[in-house]
Amino acid sequence: MKEKVVLAYSGGLDTTAIIPWLKETYDYEVVCCCIDVGQESELDGLEERAKLSGAEKLYILDVVEEFADEYIMPCVKANAIYENKYLLGTSMARPLIAKKLVEIARKENATAICHGATGKGNDQVRFELGIKALAPDIRIIAPWRCNDTWQMDSREDEIEYCKKHGIDLPFSADSSYSRDRNLWHISHEGLELENPANEPNYDHLLVLGVSPEKAPDEGEYVTMTFEAGVPKTLNGKAMSVASIIKELNVLGGKHGIGIIDIVENRVVGMKSRGVYETPGGTILMEAHQQLEELILDRATYEEKINIANKFAQIVYEGKWFTPLREACQAFVESTQQYVTGEVKFKLYKGNIIKAGTTSPYSLYSESLASFTTGDLYDHHDAEGFINLFGLPLKVRAMKMAEAEKK
Repeated sequence: MKEKVVLAYSGGLDTTAIIPWLKETYDYEVVCCCIDVGQESELDGLEERAKLSGAEKLYILDVVEEFADEYIMPCVKANAIYENKYLLGTSMARPLIAKKLVEIARKENATAICHGATGKGNDQVRFELGIKALAPDIRIIAPWRCNDTWQMDSREDEIEYCKKHGIDLPFSADSSYSRDRNLWHISHEGLELENPANEPNYDHLLVLGVSPEKAPDEGEYVTMTFEAGVPKTLNGKAMSVASIIKELNVLGGKHGIGIIDIVENRVVGMKSRGVYETPGGTILMEAHQQLEELILDRATYEEKINIANKFAQIVYEGKWFTPLREACQAFVESTQQYVTGEVKFKLYKGNIIKAGTTSPYSLYSESLASFTTGDLYDHHDAEGFINLFGLPLKVRAMKMAEAEKK
């Protein structure tokens, strides 16, 4: 009986070409596995394509709700943003995909898992760290790193290879953007984006929405409620987290929200330029942050900013299945107990404009914040506080003056 390999299958040209390559190179029985994290129309026609390409079996696993609840929301609660811009759309999905690939490999008694990530990208790191953490005994095959047996360097090479193996599918050799789509975002790389000196061609590039210039001239108000850091309603309607994100994607895309152009530092050591559309995610992160700043005390809020940066780095580097991620997430969860309330904002030409925030656990005191003197705050107390708070500065200045005299 032949050994089995589970292939992370997207249905694109790369993974389609990998099917006959795996059979020819290793004599494996190929089991394709497509993890649906919200790719939508990209999943059309996968079953027929996998069969025509020589796969023995195809799994399509719908994990959109799990993705939203167990992977997206921990990052939202943490306010995890890599290098102050990237909302981790691809990064968050990879550990879940790795987890499901391992589950199918166990079910099929497969001895190997194969992915189509390139040798220059972050995804090879994320997939393989996840697989190593969950199934250290399973072999990992990365064709793009197999220099001796993987001889294809272009789309033209892959199309020709497929034709030689009797696979004549409607793939084009025309260059296009390299994209990754899921519930949270869509990323764009390649073409004019490869040169940071070039302005993105947004008319050609955008998929989820429009540029701010082409957004409606009239803003739109949105109201959300949260319970313990989790969104529960959108404009008065109770919905799952995944459904809220889907609806926010529509609203955000309409108003040009969440388009970023970034040069990021990849895990493997190089810089990479890309454009990311994260309309719903940008709104959700901002709404959560808007509520949180009303509720968390200063010391906790300060430490949470540090944890947010660490959490983003952990997720970006593919270290989801680690004690450190669990420990950081435990801290974040402890801060969310009282992050409950209502957030209102207006979407207008790429902007999310505050329109009011309320919470039963708000630490904001109008009487304290106002200019009138109240029972809790005596203006005269500030003098002693400033004297003590500024004592190190005063002592240093005095000592420096003494030293200069000598």
